[in-house]
Amino acid sequence: MKILLTRPGLSFSFIIAISLIFGCVFAKPKMYSSFPVTEKSYNGSKKDSTSYTGQMARHVLHNSLKKLAGKGNGKPNSALKAKMLSYYSGKDAGREIIDPTSKGDFKIKQTMVDQISKGKNLKGKTYKGIINGFPGQMTGPEVFEFMIDKASSSNKGFDPLTGYNYPQLISKFMMGAVFYSQAVDNYLDEKMGADNKPNNKPYKKGAHYTGKEHSWDEAFGYFGAPAHAMALSAKQAYGIAKKKDMKVADANGDGMIDLYTEMTYAHAYYAADSDKAGTKYMHTIVGAFIKGRQLITEANGAALTDQQRAQLMGYVKTIKSNWAQVIAEAAFKYAGSCYKDLEKLRTIVESNGDASKAFAAYGKHWGELKGFLMALETSGRDLGEAGVRMNRLVGFGPVLLGGGQVTGIDSNGNLQTGGNRSMGEYQVHMIKLQKLLGDTFSLKARKNDVTSNMAGLLETLGSSLAAEND
Repeated sequence: MKILLTRPGLSFSFIIAISLIFGCVFAKPKMYSSFPVTEKSYNGSKKDSTSYTGQMARHVLHNSLKKLAGKGNGKPNSALKAKMLSYYSGKDAGREIIDPTSKGDFKIKQTMVDQISKGKNLKGKTYKGIINGFPGQMTGPEVFEFMIDKASSSNKGFDPLTGYNYPQLISKFMMGAVFYSQAVDNYLDEKMGADNKPNNKPYKKGAHYTGKEHSWDEAFGYFGAPAHAMALSAKQAYGIAKKKDMKVADANGDGMIDLYTEMTYAHAYYAADSDKAGTKYMHTIVGAFIKGRQLITEANGAALTDQQRAQLMGYVKTIKSNWAQVIAEAAFKYAGSCYKDLEKLRTIVESNGDASKAFAAYGKHWGELKGFLMALETSGRDLGEAGVRMNRLVGFGPVLLGGGQVTGIDSNGNLQTGGNRSMGEYQVHMIKLQKLLGDTFSLKARKNDVTSNMAGLLETLGSSLAAEND
């Protein structure tokens, strides 16, 4: 640009225009959007290679399924079950978006799932391994089908006999078994291999994006962040999911919220929740996604070099570690909630009060805790002894008012309860779980931290619980 300034006859406005052009060429993007087409065999008219509509359709299917899971009236309901299954395993056209929908001046652009992407389901992308944290030694899809069946016949999704809150169990586990698992154990793992979906070939025949471009986009989509997340504070990103602040959410200013690019979903929402306490999970993860996509774009349709792939895998490492922390932070938070719920319940029970409302709140928090812990099993990362201890500390169900918890499933598919674990003992386990999560994942936000309560609790309950009992 210094050469231009020394040449006569160039207007100041021309110089500024040239400066802007070169600035745009070399500037790093602040949004996850508008990455140019670099695929050399493509002859169409598309100019933007960014594409993750299928992932956002699955976020909408998940949100809608969660809503349906709370619609039961306490009696077997085959119609409700069939509708839930259509959102989980079906691909039928005509499925309306049950959530998110417009609220006041927060106007949602799409009303049907197929307006985002056609023919998508959740079952086909569900983690296929055994889920050790759930009774019955079932695979991921089997767990969901079991829970959908139970949810359809429960009262508003809650079973007071087991303490299971099915909307929360389904939702939090699905975020892991579909979104997290697909992103970190498929698109950012196998599909980052040099010969898997290479960057010098289209993702599929006729596609306007390369193999690496689309694989990276799909992983980003599963995180659930708005395309303009880097311009949002944690509070703003969190508020979008709550349908607040239309002006902040509506990035393109068209007066509507596009569920493809402008909504906050799933783990991006929980990253923002943690970040309100001072962490930077959302911006760290989205920033790494943007840098990685820019690196792939700058390869300009050529196969990635070893050096480029090494740099890209550095971004992958950042995304995976921070994403795992987001899930563990949520589990840590709800372990603390369960501890506090149990404190209230013990007081109510000791005074012979009505514990039904407090028990339902405890069941909700436990469902969130358990769903997130089950999600951690689906990343392809072996948690080893820590994973075993987490499952043993929490068990298959929340401790019930009379003691005991879910122990398994009988031959007729009914949940069984038993054992003699008390509410006080379970409080100790929640403290131990928080410490284990904090140490295993190097947590930073640590919301609802109750780990300092151990000594006082043991003194109240008696020294018999001081020994390791998980």
